[in-house]
Amino acid sequence: MASRALLCPRCGRLIGSDETVCSWCGTSRTNPWWKAMGWSRGSLRDDWLVHSIITVNIIFYVMSLVLTRNHSFSLNPLGFLAPGQTSLLLLGASGTIPVDEYGRYWSLLSANYLHGGILHIFFNLMAFRQIAPWVSREYGDSRAFTIYTIGGVGGYVLSYLAGIPFTIGASAAVCALIGSLLYYGKSRGGTYGAMVFREVWGWVISLFLFGFIVPGINNWAHGGGIISGILLGMLLGYSEKRQVTPLHHLIAIVCGIATIACLTWAAVGAVAFRLVGR
Repeated sequence: MASRALLCPRCGRLIGSDETVCSWCGTSRTNPWWKAMGWSRGSLRDDWLVHSIITVNIIFYVMSLVLTRNHSFSLNPLGFLAPGQTSLLLLGASGTIPVDEYGRYWSLLSANYLHGGILHIFFNLMAFRQIAPWVSREYGDSRAFTIYTIGGVGGYVLSYLAGIPFTIGASAAVCALIGSLLYYGKSRGGTYGAMVFREVWGWVISLFLFGFIVPGINNWAHGGGIISGILLGMLLGYSEKRQVTPLHHLIAIVCGIATIACLTWAAVGAVAFRLVGR
Protein backbone atom coordinates (compact mmCIF):
# COMPACT_ATOMS: atom_id res chain seq x y z
CA MET A 1 0.00 0.00 0.00
CA ALA A 2 1.50 3.34 -1.05
CA SER A 3 2.19 5.93 1.62
CA ARG A 4 0.33 9.18 1.44
CA ALA A 5 1.96 12.61 1.34
CA LEU A 6 2.21 14.30 4.74
CA LEU A 7 3.70 17.36 6.41
CA CYS A 8 7.08 16.85 8.06
CA PRO A 9 6.51 17.13 11.84
CA ARG A 10 9.89 18.78 12.25
CA CYS A 11 10.11 21.47 9.54
CA GLY A 12 6.48 21.55 8.37
CA ARG A 13 7.24 21.01 4.67
CA LEU A 14 5.66 18.36 2.46
CA ILE A 15 7.06 14.81 2.38
CA GLY A 16 6.03 13.21 -0.91
CA SER A 17 4.22 9.88 -1.05
CA ASP A 18 7.30 8.26 -2.60
CA GLU A 19 9.79 9.73 -0.08
CA THR A 20 10.94 7.95 3.06
CA VAL A 21 12.60 11.06 4.54
CA CYS A 22 11.95 14.79 4.30
CA SER A 23 14.01 16.23 1.43
CA TRP A 24 14.40 19.49 3.39
CA CYS A 25 15.58 18.44 6.87
CA GLY A 26 16.20 14.67 6.52
CA THR A 27 13.62 13.62 9.12
CA SER A 28 12.24 10.11 8.62
CA ARG A 29 8.49 9.93 8.17
CA THR A 30 8.49 7.10 10.76
CA ASN A 31 10.58 8.91 13.42
CA PRO A 32 9.18 9.07 16.97
CA TRP A 33 7.56 12.44 17.71
CA TRP A 34 10.30 13.60 20.09
CA LYS A 35 12.95 13.07 17.40
CA ALA A 36 10.79 14.57 14.67
CA MET A 37 10.30 17.72 16.71
CA GLY A 38 14.06 17.98 17.18
CA TRP A 39 14.30 17.17 20.89
CA SER A 40 16.77 14.32 20.55
CA ARG A 41 20.32 14.57 21.83
CA GLY A 42 21.94 14.98 18.42
CA SER A 43 19.55 17.60 17.17
CA LEU A 44 19.84 19.52 20.42
CA ARG A 45 23.54 19.88 19.66
CA ASP A 46 22.82 20.88 16.07
CA ASP A 47 19.96 23.29 16.85
CA TRP A 48 21.05 24.55 20.26
CA LEU A 49 20.32 28.17 19.35
CA VAL A 50 16.81 27.40 18.14
CA HIS A 51 15.93 25.35 21.21
CA SER A 52 17.48 27.89 23.59
CA ILE A 53 15.32 30.71 22.22
CA ILE A 54 12.20 28.54 22.24
CA THR A 55 12.88 27.53 25.85
CA VAL A 56 13.34 31.12 27.02
CA ASN A 57 10.09 32.15 25.31
CA ILE A 58 8.21 29.33 27.03
CA ILE A 59 9.74 30.13 30.42
CA PHE A 60 8.70 33.77 30.19
CA TYR A 61 5.21 32.85 29.01
CA VAL A 62 4.74 30.54 32.00
CA MET A 63 6.18 33.20 34.30
CA SER A 64 3.74 35.79 32.93
CA LEU A 65 0.85 33.43 33.75
CA VAL A 66 2.15 32.72 37.25
CA LEU A 67 2.55 36.43 37.98
CA THR A 68 -0.99 37.21 36.81
CA ARG A 69 -3.17 37.64 39.88
CA ASN A 70 -6.69 37.60 38.52
CA HIS A 71 -7.12 35.14 35.67
CA SER A 72 -10.22 35.64 33.55
CA PHE A 73 -11.80 33.03 31.30
CA SER A 74 -12.20 34.13 27.69
CA LEU A 75 -14.33 32.52 24.97
CA ASN A 76 -12.06 34.20 22.42
CA PRO A 77 -9.45 31.58 21.40
CA LEU A 78 -6.90 34.38 20.86
CA GLY A 79 -7.29 35.33 24.52
CA PHE A 80 -7.13 31.81 25.95
CA LEU A 81 -4.58 31.49 28.77
CA ALA A 82 -3.70 35.16 28.38
CA PRO A 83 -1.49 36.74 31.05
CA GLY A 84 -2.50 40.06 32.58
CA GLN A 85 -1.19 43.33 31.17
CA THR A 86 0.43 44.24 34.49
CA SER A 87 2.50 41.04 34.43
CA LEU A 88 3.49 41.65 30.82
CA LEU A 89 4.45 45.23 31.63
CA LEU A 90 6.58 44.07 34.55
CA LEU A 91 8.30 41.43 32.42
CA GLY A 92 9.20 43.86 29.64
CA ALA A 93 6.33 44.62 27.25
CA SER A 94 7.20 47.50 24.95
CA GLY A 95 5.40 50.42 23.33
CA THR A 96 4.93 54.11 23.98
CA ILE A 97 3.48 53.50 27.46
CA PRO A 98 6.40 51.43 28.85
CA VAL A 99 9.03 53.56 27.09
CA ASP A 100 7.67 57.10 27.53
CA GLU A 101 5.92 56.75 30.89
CA TYR A 102 8.30 54.34 32.62
CA GLY A 103 11.58 54.85 30.76
CA ARG A 104 11.82 51.16 29.84
CA TYR A 105 13.91 51.48 26.70
CA TRP A 106 15.27 47.98 27.30
CA SER A 107 11.76 46.66 26.65
CA LEU A 108 12.48 47.04 22.91
CA LEU A 109 14.50 43.85 23.37
CA SER A 110 12.60 42.01 26.11
CA ALA A 111 9.22 42.31 24.34
CA ASN A 112 10.48 39.74 21.82
CA TYR A 113 10.24 37.04 24.52
CA LEU A 114 6.68 37.74 25.73
CA HIS A 115 3.30 36.52 24.44
CA GLY A 116 -0.33 37.31 25.05
CA GLY A 117 -1.90 33.85 24.91
CA ILE A 118 -1.39 30.18 24.11
CA LEU A 119 -2.19 30.58 20.40
CA HIS A 120 0.04 33.64 20.19
CA ILE A 121 3.12 31.80 21.47
CA PHE A 122 2.24 28.60 19.59
CA PHE A 123 2.07 30.22 16.15
CA ASN A 124 5.11 32.44 16.74
CA LEU A 125 7.28 29.56 17.89
CA MET A 126 6.07 27.27 15.12
CA ALA A 127 7.07 29.93 12.57
CA PHE A 128 10.37 30.45 14.36
CA ARG A 129 11.03 26.69 14.41
CA GLN A 130 10.69 26.56 10.62
CA ILE A 131 12.56 29.76 9.73
CA ALA A 132 15.43 29.89 12.26
CA PRO A 133 17.28 26.68 11.23
CA TRP A 134 17.17 27.89 7.63
CA VAL A 135 18.75 31.23 8.60
CA SER A 136 21.35 29.47 10.75
CA ARG A 137 22.26 27.25 7.82
CA GLU A 138 22.80 30.15 5.41
CA TYR A 139 24.24 32.73 7.83
CA GLY A 140 25.65 30.68 10.72
CA ASP A 141 24.45 30.71 14.34
CA SER A 142 26.22 33.93 15.34
CA ARG A 143 24.77 36.01 12.54
CA ALA A 144 21.35 34.35 12.91
CA PHE A 145 21.18 35.29 16.59
CA THR A 146 22.31 38.83 15.80
CA ILE A 147 19.59 39.16 13.17
CA TYR A 148 17.00 37.78 15.59
CA THR A 149 18.03 40.15 18.38
CA ILE A 150 18.78 43.40 16.58
CA GLY A 151 16.07 42.78 13.98
CA GLY A 152 13.50 42.30 16.73
CA VAL A 153 14.60 45.54 18.37
CA GLY A 154 14.35 47.26 14.98
CA GLY A 155 10.79 46.02 14.60
CA TYR A 156 9.77 47.44 17.97
CA VAL A 157 11.57 50.73 17.31
CA LEU A 158 9.40 51.27 14.22
CA SER A 159 6.35 50.19 16.24
CA TYR A 160 7.24 52.76 18.93
CA LEU A 161 7.73 55.51 16.33
CA ALA A 162 4.31 54.61 14.90
CA GLY A 163 2.79 55.24 18.32
CA ILE A 164 1.76 51.69 19.29
CA PRO A 165 1.06 51.97 23.04
CA PHE A 166 1.58 48.38 24.23
CA THR A 167 3.03 45.44 22.32
CA ILE A 168 4.69 42.05 22.74
CA GLY A 169 5.63 38.95 20.77
CA ALA A 170 8.46 37.16 19.01
CA SER A 171 6.99 37.95 15.59
CA ALA A 172 9.12 41.09 15.12
CA ALA A 173 12.28 38.99 15.53
CA VAL A 174 10.87 36.17 13.39
CA CYS A 175 10.10 38.73 10.68
CA ALA A 176 13.73 39.87 10.85
CA LEU A 177 14.78 36.30 10.08
CA ILE A 178 12.31 36.29 7.18
CA GLY A 179 13.79 39.56 5.92
CA SER A 180 17.30 38.12 6.00
CA LEU A 181 16.13 35.19 3.86
CA LEU A 182 14.47 37.59 1.41
CA TYR A 183 17.82 39.32 0.98
CA TYR A 184 19.65 35.99 0.75
CA GLY A 185 17.37 34.65 -1.98
CA LYS A 186 17.53 37.83 -4.04
CA SER A 187 21.29 38.27 -3.60
CA ARG A 188 22.25 34.66 -4.24
CA GLY A 189 20.10 34.24 -7.31
CA GLY A 190 20.06 31.06 -9.36
CA THR A 191 17.49 28.31 -9.02
CA TYR A 192 17.96 27.86 -5.28
CA GLY A 193 18.00 31.59 -4.54
CA ALA A 194 14.83 32.12 -6.58
CA MET A 195 13.15 29.24 -4.73
CA VAL A 196 14.11 30.73 -1.35
CA PHE A 197 12.83 34.15 -2.35
CA ARG A 198 9.50 32.79 -3.65
CA GLU A 199 8.83 30.68 -0.58
CA VAL A 200 9.75 33.41 1.89
CA TRP A 201 7.83 36.03 -0.08
CA GLY A 202 4.79 33.80 0.34
CA TRP A 203 5.34 34.01 4.10
CA VAL A 204 5.44 37.81 3.90
CA ILE A 205 2.19 38.03 1.94
CA SER A 206 0.42 35.61 4.30
CA LEU A 207 1.76 37.49 7.31
CA PHE A 208 0.42 40.85 6.21
CA LEU A 209 -2.93 39.45 5.05
CA PHE A 210 -3.29 37.83 8.47
CA GLY A 211 -2.29 41.10 10.10
CA PHE A 212 -4.98 43.08 8.31
CA ILE A 213 -7.72 40.49 8.87
CA VAL A 214 -7.10 39.71 12.55
CA PRO A 215 -7.42 42.63 14.99
CA GLY A 216 -4.62 43.44 17.40
CA ILE A 217 -1.73 42.38 15.12
CA ASN A 218 1.21 44.79 15.21
CA ASN A 219 1.95 45.22 11.50
CA TRP A 220 4.40 48.02 12.26
CA ALA A 221 6.60 45.64 14.27
CA HIS A 222 6.34 43.03 11.50
CA GLY A 223 7.31 45.53 8.83
CA GLY A 224 10.14 46.93 10.93
CA GLY A 225 11.44 43.43 11.56
CA ILE A 226 11.45 42.55 7.87
CA ILE A 227 13.23 45.79 6.92
CA SER A 228 15.76 45.30 9.73
CA GLY A 229 16.38 41.71 8.63
CA ILE A 230 17.05 42.78 5.04
CA LEU A 231 19.50 45.47 6.17
CA LEU A 232 21.25 43.13 8.61
CA GLY A 233 21.53 40.47 5.92
CA MET A 234 23.25 43.02 3.68
CA LEU A 235 25.58 44.27 6.42
CA LEU A 236 26.54 40.92 7.92
CA GLY A 237 26.61 38.85 4.74
CA TYR A 238 25.78 35.17 4.37
CA SER A 239 28.11 32.18 4.42
CA GLU A 240 28.43 31.72 0.64
CA LYS A 241 29.40 35.36 0.25
CA ARG A 242 31.32 36.13 3.44
CA GLN A 243 32.74 33.73 5.99
CA VAL A 244 31.98 34.16 9.69
CA THR A 245 34.56 36.43 11.34
CA PRO A 246 35.52 37.06 15.00
CA LEU A 247 33.56 40.32 14.74
CA HIS A 248 30.38 38.37 13.95
CA HIS A 249 30.95 36.23 17.04
CA LEU A 250 31.64 39.32 19.16
CA ILE A 251 28.42 41.02 18.05
CA ALA A 252 26.45 37.85 18.84
CA ILE A 253 28.04 37.68 22.30
CA VAL A 254 27.09 41.30 22.97
CA CYS A 255 23.53 40.52 21.85
CA GLY A 256 23.48 37.52 24.18
CA ILE A 257 24.74 39.54 27.16
CA ALA A 258 22.21 42.30 26.46
CA THR A 259 19.39 39.74 26.20
CA ILE A 260 20.35 37.98 29.44
CA ALA A 261 20.72 41.32 31.24
CA CYS A 262 17.32 42.64 30.07
CA LEU A 263 15.42 39.45 30.80
CA THR A 264 17.08 38.93 34.19
CA TRP A 265 16.36 42.53 35.17
CA ALA A 266 12.73 42.14 34.08
CA ALA A 267 12.23 38.78 35.83
CA VAL A 268 13.80 39.85 39.13
CA GLY A 269 11.92 43.14 39.12
CA ALA A 270 8.59 41.46 38.32
CA VAL A 271 8.96 38.83 41.05
CA ALA A 272 10.05 41.43 43.61
CA PHE A 273 7.09 43.65 42.71
CA ARG A 274 4.64 40.80 43.21
CA LEU A 275 6.26 39.62 46.45
CA VAL A 276 5.89 42.99 48.15
CA GLY A 277 2.24 42.96 47.12
CA ARG A 278 2.12 46.30 45.36
